[in-house]
Amino acid sequence: MFVIIGYIAVLVSVLGGFMIAGGHIAALLQPVEFLMIGGAAAGAFVVAYGGKPLQATLKALPQIFKPSRYTKSLYMELLCLMYEVLSKVRKEGLMSIENDVENPQESPLFAKYPAIAADHHTLEFITDYLRLMVSGSLNAFEIENLMDNEIETHHHEGEIPVNAVTKLGDGMPAFGIVAAVMGVVHTMESVGIPPSELGLLIAHALVGTFLGILLAYGFVGPLASVLEFKLNESTKFYQCIKVTLLASLNGYAPQVAVEFGRKVLYSTERPTFSELEEEVKQRKTR
Repeated sequence: MFVIIGYIAVLVSVLGGFMIAGGHIAALLQPVEFLMIGGAAAGAFVVAYGGKPLQATLKALPQIFKPSRYTKSLYMELLCLMYEVLSKVRKEGLMSIENDVENPQESPLFAKYPAIAADHHTLEFITDYLRLMVSGSLNAFEIENLMDNEIETHHHEGEIPVNAVTKLGDGMPAFGIVAAVMGVVHTMESVGIPPSELGLLIAHALVGTFLGILLAYGFVGPLASVLEFKLNESTKFYQCIKVTLLASLNGYAPQVAVEFGRKVLYSTERPTFSELEEEVKQRKTR
């Protein structure tokens, strides 16, 4: 929604200012310039990011137009799940969650938290480290290092679309210059025509530079920022899980371990201590 609103604001401001100054929108409608800039940018993008990076970018782009899934309610569900799992471990021992960890899709414990259970990657992250805790073969420092490596890998993978779109935006002004130069070349080979027609050719050539810069800073560049923000949100989600599990491994009670996880969240999505406590109590009675 905000992406579309921003795009509309860009167009209204630029085109509206152009019209107020006495310009004619028809002069900017140059399909050939769009073809040269768009085609060259798309071709260079495929050369640089063909294969898996291209697939990752195309998969990430639709998420730009969707609202963030990392809301306070989702974090509340995550923290309540972690509290219930760790409470079961504290009361009945680590072996009590073995079946839940091995078959999370059939676990009545995970079934109570559908938003988490429906997220394959999150569920796998939680169960993998609970499985390591159950096995008892690794200490807290080793598990923390493993978690850091996995989160770093996740972040690097998520940076591929961000970098790809950033580089695409950086290249748009250059492709605009290419289109403008081609227009100038066409103008120079038509120097024998009347000045009025020559002026039109020059104007058409300059549209290429205008489009390249506008597309770079008004449309493509901001998309990279949105992708980066969404990546940081997803990374924060895993960090919350990591901190909570590590606190439990270091001997803290479930209530305290969950508080560790709550504290790492962004303030815009972080539930208060009272909100989380009340939610945990309500889920106990269900």
